[in-house]
Amino acid sequence: MSLSIIILAAGKGTRMKSSKSKILHCVAGKPILQHVLDTAFSLKPEEVVVVYGHDAEQVRNHFREWSLTWVEQAEQLGTGHAVAQALPHVNKNNKVLVLYADVPLVDVNTLKPLLELQKDQLSLLSVKLDNPTGYGRIIRNQENQFLEIVEHKDASNEQLEINEVNTGILAGYYADLKKFIDNLSNDNVQKEYYLTDIFANAVKENILVKTMLADKPIEVEGINNRKQLASIERYYQQKRADQLMENGVTLLDPSRLDIRGNVTIENDVTIDINVILEGDVKIGQGCQIGANTSISDSVIESNTQIFANCVIENSLIKSGCRIGPFARIRPDSELNENVHIGNFVEIKKSVVKTKSKINHLSYIGDSEVGSQVNIGAGTITCNYDGANKYKTTIGDNAFIGSCTQMVAPVTIGEGATIGAGSTITTDAPEHKLTISRAKQRSIEGWQRPVKKTK
Repeated sequence: MSLSIIILAAGKGTRMKSSKSKILHCVAGKPILQHVLDTAFSLKPEEVVVVYGHDAEQVRNHFREWSLTWVEQAEQLGTGHAVAQALPHVNKNNKVLVLYADVPLVDVNTLKPLLELQKDQLSLLSVKLDNPTGYGRIIRNQENQFLEIVEHKDASNEQLEINEVNTGILAGYYADLKKFIDNLSNDNVQKEYYLTDIFANAVKENILVKTMLADKPIEVEGINNRKQLASIERYYQQKRADQLMENGVTLLDPSRLDIRGNVTIENDVTIDINVILEGDVKIGQGCQIGANTSISDSVIESNTQIFANCVIENSLIKSGCRIGPFARIRPDSELNENVHIGNFVEIKKSVVKTKSKINHLSYIGDSEVGSQVNIGAGTITCNYDGANKYKTTIGDNAFIGSCTQMVAPVTIGEGATIGAGSTITTDAPEHKLTISRAKQRSIEGWQRPVKKTK
């Protein structure tokens, strides 16, 4: 039997106090709604219907490339009313699962048992909370069978003592859901059509209501304000950190690692504090990642050491390299085996081949650097003329003296030596010393400027 998923996303999110839609705020670098969508699509549904209300243009534009059906809930008349707007867009032969756009951590393994139901059955996910204030209570009979859900504002004092509550996540066949939703009433304090009222009506008609208890309350916790957003973020990060440590990664402080993407880390990697891994990141066996380092959309191969305070973006760093401290590797860079990039060096859109060293205070951009090249401190490739970018090519075994400027396009030949302080504007031949310096002189009678008095 095929599956349709309805995601309720019509809430205004005023408690976030933001001009941005609540469900576009991020957990682990990914919008809250995207977490829910990722979970939904992992169940391989035939269709996903998102019911929206406020901030429609923001949300739809962000997810315009996703295969979604968008349905507007123009009036906010409750969750039952929201699902009623979605049902006409759902395959009438399908099972239907209802999720919430602001509940990002629900696990697919928690949802699968909800879908194990027959026709003339409904299923509901519940959870037990130490403080159930604000939640609808699960009411059971003496045989512990489900009877109904009573919303907090409609509950008696006795019912308020119950700590098993409704999460709002439910499933049923289309025909069963539609029958009970069509008969909903808004005779309650809020004057809303509560989706959860369908369960009491189902019990009256001897329809079986299956309840499943979520193991972890935070898994079904919704996000309504910045404090809850931070709490969910910390839980998510701790969970990812635990998984890494279980797989043989050493984290010097698991509470100070942030993962904001799809990260693969092999065993015997050591990660120091305040490291951020963002996008698609792969880190090979035996690497060491220094404190305060940020790596995004990059591959770091085995036994590479990245010292503190480095930034690496969209690059490939092969095995045995040493990077930093305070180095920046910008997009489209490739460092081959055993390359050394030192402190305050910036590499941009360049290939550096095996065993080359760029150890101090240099900028290498739009370049191809051969193997076993040594580039001295303060060297820069002048790759930009104010309008266009040009390439610098440095041959194998070249030696570039300190404070050299190479004005691209230019080629430094294999085995060439460039004297310190040179400005190279034409190609330098192989295996020769090339030097470009003005004649040194001292000027008699010159005086250093002094600050003028006001």
